[in-house]
Amino acid sequence: MQYHLNGFKPGNYEIPDAAREPYPAPPMVDLPKEVDVLIVGCGPAGLALARQLSEFADITTCIVDQKEGPLLFGQADGISCRTMEIMEAFNCSEMMAKECYQLRQNAFWEPDTAHPENIKRTHKVPDARLGLSEFVHGVVNQARLHELLLEGMQRSVTHLVPHYSRRLLELEVDESLTQDLSAHPITATFERIDATQSAKVETIKARYVVGCDGARSAVRKNLSIQLEGDSANKAWGVMDVLPVTDFPDIRVKSFIQSKENGAVMIVPREGGYLVRLYVELDLLDKDQRASQLHLTADDIIAKAQLIMNPYQLDVKEVAWWSIYEVGQRIAERFDDTPAGNPDSLIPRAFVAGDACHTHSPKGGWGLNTSLPDTFNLGWKLAAVLQGKADPKLLQTYEAERRKVAFMLINADREMSKLVATRPTANKDEQPAKKTTADIEKFIARQNGFIAGTSIGYDESYICTGHENQGMATGYPIGQRFHSAEAVRVGDGCPVHLGHLVKADGRWRIFIFGNQKSPLDANSESSKLIDFLANAEASPVKKYTPAGADIDSVIDTYAVFQQQDLAIEEMPEYLWPAKGKYGLRDYEKVFRTEEGMDIFEQRGIDREQGCMVVVRPDQHVANILPLNAHDELSAFFDTFMI
Repeated sequence: MQYHLNGFKPGNYEIPDAAREPYPAPPMVDLPKEVDVLIVGCGPAGLALARQLSEFADITTCIVDQKEGPLLFGQADGISCRTMEIMEAFNCSEMMAKECYQLRQNAFWEPDTAHPENIKRTHKVPDARLGLSEFVHGVVNQARLHELLLEGMQRSVTHLVPHYSRRLLELEVDESLTQDLSAHPITATFERIDATQSAKVETIKARYVVGCDGARSAVRKNLSIQLEGDSANKAWGVMDVLPVTDFPDIRVKSFIQSKENGAVMIVPREGGYLVRLYVELDLLDKDQRASQLHLTADDIIAKAQLIMNPYQLDVKEVAWWSIYEVGQRIAERFDDTPAGNPDSLIPRAFVAGDACHTHSPKGGWGLNTSLPDTFNLGWKLAAVLQGKADPKLLQTYEAERRKVAFMLINADREMSKLVATRPTANKDEQPAKKTTADIEKFIARQNGFIAGTSIGYDESYICTGHENQGMATGYPIGQRFHSAEAVRVGDGCPVHLGHLVKADGRWRIFIFGNQKSPLDANSESSKLIDFLANAEASPVKKYTPAGADIDSVIDTYAVFQQQDLAIEEMPEYLWPAKGKYGLRDYEKVFRTEEGMDIFEQRGIDREQGCMVVVRPDQHVANILPLNAHDELSAFFDTFMI
């Protein structure tokens, strides 16, 4: 798809350039007086959380933002493989994949040894992330991702829309009420800042609040949570431009290092014409901000032109630009409980995204860490609010996501030093000799983290069973469930199993059968299915409400090695009658096929088979033998109600 030929236009890329309009702001309506969850901030973290909670009709959610309307020009642009997988859980990955620039190559440029004042390409390589997911790392306007999440919210059962033009004045957490889960201990006071009713004050009470309001988070400040880490000391310019240039790799992600003038990173954008430039600027003095440099877009362009010599760069339009500081900081805690939470308190206020980790944008990791923050938190909030899980589940958010934030900060610190050609600590420091080869090695070494596919959570009661890891080596416990295709028995259709794990709050049990036919009553697969369907100790029987569909809380799928299977021969549990008409679900049983053998692709023990338990956020929670009925029950009994 091509767009922006005659100038950048934000909005829905399904609409031609000539007719595309910016996203409209929803009508101004009063804030509700009381909600279950209050979300402050309409960035990727806030919208991902709102999108997830919008699917639950029995949970009231309010999302508030200081901006006057939806984002038009994106700060972030990279969409990692893992983020694409999450968007698939929201049923909108197809549009993202269709519209984005797909990053498949990297080019590296250094000073020409014969003419050091010029740059020269050293080599091109395939992107290191290829093959880590069924999705490719993409680049698209952040505002477009926002729009897809906003559309999903509005079209959901709750028809959730944000409240814009509200500034948070005060946030209070009544500590005497925080451990009473029926109470609303959060009181938030907002000021209307729109033109029609400016300065009107509104108050809202909430059971939980999540601050997704960016690096200068008012929620974080009201919770007295400190940011810790390095202060900014290096300035970079970033801009989205429509250029005319003879630079040959303008449509390839390129790392450019000049001899005297600094570095440029080029990231092609969606539509075939738009390009993002990251341009190395000057060191900052202590306590100096980038805004104090008083640079303009023309200054950034001039610097890029110097660095890219001998190639010409004629910028015809600047769609968006900014100057940012390089600094890495992380919040001392991610919720309102004391550090370490020695009394095992239930948290009622959280921070997520840039509100709890700040860094440079060059790696494209901000959005791709922020959105998974709340993808982790959302299902936990829903499970607790719906009375399905013990409130202690909320304590796992900080433990799981703060570890990822530290990984992010460390990777960004290393990346920032590698990309820059000048020191980033103080002006007297002599920079170590670095080449673009060092950048390439870093990308290759960190490709799983950069893609988001290798990020895993430490052992806990919702990440366990490590003694059985050998039964399915391709499904590391704690990491996301790595999708692979299998053939659906009911209709012969190939299906990505990872795409079955939607953002609906349900747990999944994937049964990978052994070499004995599941039709044999003595097989471990048959016994497990009978246990799940009929035993009093079955977590499916125990935690599914009376009158609800059998898969409404724990959804089971089966993948078998046998080829001669028919859906009508399967146990009824695997093609259950559901809904008010008792319609049959024919989409739970799969088999392997030559060239589509998930047992081989994911290292699943053919002789023994296994169970893989997958959390609502697509991370592997447990691996168990097929006969581990008691252990499966004990796993769910640990936290479910």
